Amino acid sequence: MSNALLDIDPIDLQFPFELKKQISCSLYLANKTDNYVAFKVKTTNPKKYCVRPNTGVVLPRSSSEVLVTMQAQKEAPADMQCKDKFLLQCVVATPGVTPKDVTPDMFSKEAGHRVEETKLRVVYVDPPRPPSPVREGSEEGSSPRASVSDNGNNAASDFTAAPRFSVDRLEPQDNPSEARALITRLTEEKNSAVQLNNRLQQELEQLKRGSNRSPSGGGIPFLYVLLVGLIGLILGYIMKRT
Repeated sequence: MSNALLDIDPIDLQFPFELKKQISCSLYLANKTDNYVAFKVKTTNPKKYCVRPNTGVVLPRSSSEVLVTMQAQKEAPADMQCKDKFLLQCVVATPGVTPKDVTPDMFSKEAGHRVEETKLRVVYVDPPRPPSPVREGSEEGSSPRASVSDNGNNAASDFTAAPRFSVDRLEPQDNPSEARALITRLTEEKNSAVQLNNRLQQELEQLKRGSNRSPSGGGIPFLYVLLVGLIGLILGYIMKRT
């Protein structure tokens, strides 16, 4: 937008609105004349905005930047509509004037100064979205994995986050007939071990009785006792496997 003295860009102050975040917007003023132009920025809501500089001078055939900062907001307006407005005033100033020389009287119409005024709106826009991650290892000709929805718009909601850890579940692959044969063989081994253990226990009892009747009081051979214990361990192992 432009008036007789300055070109103003943009015509609307656009703020990418986010709650509890301070947001800034730049306003560019271009002097298209051979005069010194003094300017002043006003707003309908001075507590909400900070303007730097709010007054200044644009040299002939040059430009200046004005930074408008909106303070962090705790609540979002209804329908994301903002009623705040800004007013940019500008006048022809004395050659060689500096920003320190700019006074409120220079913008007084009652004093006979020719003041040009431009009204600017405040518009809230959506904040920029982060770029979509590109999956590595994609090949030409492969079908896309719904990076674009059916209507052509980005649809981040179509994706489901992958779990942090993925573990394949393994199912038993043994042949049922082989499993039955193994169980039968282990059962036979267990039965044989049980019978052997019973026979050894009987012989052990007989040895004990014979030892008690023997005048010499000889004991049971240590090797025989060790063999009985070993058979017991083997039997316990077989029973655990079955």
